[in-house]
Amino acid sequence: MAKAPKVPIVDRELIQELTKLLDETGLTEIEIEQDGKRVRVARNVAAPAPAPAVSRAAPAAPAPTAQPMTAPADPSKHPGVVTSPMVGTAYVAPEPGAKPFVDIGSQVKAGDTLLVVEAMKTMNQIPAPRAGTVIQILFEDGQPVEFGQPLVIIE
Repeated sequence: MAKAPKVPIVDRELIQELTKLLDETGLTEIEIEQDGKRVRVARNVAAPAPAPAVSRAAPAAPAPTAQPMTAPADPSKHPGVVTSPMVGTAYVAPEPGAKPFVDIGSQVKAGDTLLVVEAMKTMNQIPAPRAGTVIQILFEDGQPVEFGQPLVIIE
């Protein structure tokens, strides 16, 4: 009796692509679900995943254009915080050298694009959830971001 060919359970190409994306973005973890199968690729890190997101947002604070003097101590607690809906790379403009979507002090309406997050080679526009004034931008252009990481504060 001949044995049936064994079908691999794991898609090696997908894992290699996700690993490459981790290297390119500096992220610590990526998880996707396709056709009912879930794949998670993570690096060994000493701290839990949410800790790097907080520490990455902190370096943006000293930049004079990124944080005004009236900014709250913990941006994630602000009622007007806009967080990243996904893991990816955040950009302030639609393309390199273009005018940023918003600056500190910009007036926005609900639905206006604040930034884009590139994930899996797809540019995802992040809209303003409400109207107001952008008082804080908590990321650097081209910075890797985690799911739930505070990106912008609108008052």
